[in-house]
Amino acid sequence: MAEELKRYLYSLMKLVDGLHAIVITDRDGVPVIKVAGENAPELALRPNFLSTFGLTTEQAGKLGLAKNKSVVCMYASYQVVQINKLPFLITLVAKSDANTGMLLSLEKELKESLQDLREVLTVPQGLS
Repeated sequence: MAEELKRYLYSLMKLVDGLHAIVITDRDGVPVIKVAGENAPELALRPNFLSTFGLTTEQAGKLGLAKNKSVVCMYASYQVVQINKLPFLITLVAKSDANTGMLLSLEKELKESLQDLREVLTVPQGLS
């Protein structure tokens, strides 16, 4: 299943011009599956960077603004879009001029794959 999912993620990367990487992590930033092109910045793919969204989302929820769905960070050369799909977090790393709306719309494309991944990784109660 992992190879099939990686092929699918690579095909999604081709849909958005300038998309360098798609990383699906758990809420602590531990990568579950990652696909990246050669132009992906290595620092943005490290677990310590990826884990910041989970912490930020928790803190933002404490402000009384409800549950955070996504965060878009713009840098000089890159943009990072992180989407909250608990128990997973989706991180998209793209060029700064990539279409942010298209990046956010990938959430819908990933919905079924995330459900399949959730079923594979979920331990049935009573077996743990």
